[in-house]
Amino acid sequence: MKSSMKKYIEAISVLQYVLTFLFMGIFFLALLLYLMFTSFWIVTVLYSLWYFFDYGTSERGGRRSAWVRRWTVWKHYKDYFPLKMIKTAELRPDRNYIFGCHPHGIMCFGPSCNFCTDANNFLEIFPGIQPTLAILSGLFRFPVYRDYLMSLGICPVSKVSLDYLLSQMGTGNAVMIIIGGAAESLWCAPGEHVLTLRGRKGFVRLALEHGADLVPVYTFGETDLYRQVKFKDGSWMKTLQLYFQKMVGFAPCLFLGRGIFSSESWGLTPFNKPVTTVVGKPIQVPCIPVPSCEEVDKYHQLYIEELQNLFDRHKVSCGLSESQQLIIL
Repeated sequence: MKSSMKKYIEAISVLQYVLTFLFMGIFFLALLLYLMFTSFWIVTVLYSLWYFFDYGTSERGGRRSAWVRRWTVWKHYKDYFPLKMIKTAELRPDRNYIFGCHPHGIMCFGPSCNFCTDANNFLEIFPGIQPTLAILSGLFRFPVYRDYLMSLGICPVSKVSLDYLLSQMGTGNAVMIIIGGAAESLWCAPGEHVLTLRGRKGFVRLALEHGADLVPVYTFGETDLYRQVKFKDGSWMKTLQLYFQKMVGFAPCLFLGRGIFSSESWGLTPFNKPVTTVVGKPIQVPCIPVPSCEEVDKYHQLYIEELQNLFDRHKVSCGLSESQQLIIL
């Protein structure tokens, strides 16, 4: 049994991730603007110069830090749920890979822990493979936050960035893309497994262009960590969510978690329920610089079938019932 102190440390470790996810970018943007009108204006000027000259780094492989990825806080973060990763096949370091991560959930706790930190020893489990999580490009416009994201091995999900990783950095690269994105987060609810995938084919085209193997990844428990307030189709709140998603790139979700020190109170801390990320076997993809729509459709269908099989093979061992179905929209 964990001691009370251990539980509190774990809860605080997860809360820092939540607060960073929600507020770090806005906080440092506001801070630098404020400093511009104080005697510390030089801080803003110097950072602005750095920002200008370093702006393209995030789309040229980034600037990861092994030290940041090994912070002890990530071990406590992992133990809170607990969060684990299951390997189902070997990955050859002489190939490049695109990991399709499902589902998005509210804050992507599984992919963030497994692929952006060394808490679950990804580099030991998959030797010779360097993981890079691709996220919303707009987040790299926020000062300081962009540097923090790059230190964790995170890059923009832009075409330029992904092309660079798969063509200019040799082999042994694994690019993780959360396929469902913001649209999928609106479907997130405990006990439900709904994916936005059938119309998402860009990642398959990218794989064909570079001859990168496709690897389906499913995180069981990701949708159980918050209770989301869902709005009816046609309601003004739902319309506002969809409009915001179209304009900004992500959908604002109204969600409820638990208190930091008590599961009986409400707060921003996610519920501590088991989370298991299962990394499937790679689907070998040929290099076709200009793939046809038929070729994209073929490998997209193969990917869906392999993802469905991955879900069915592991759902019972990950705490679901045999009757639980994966819904792919």
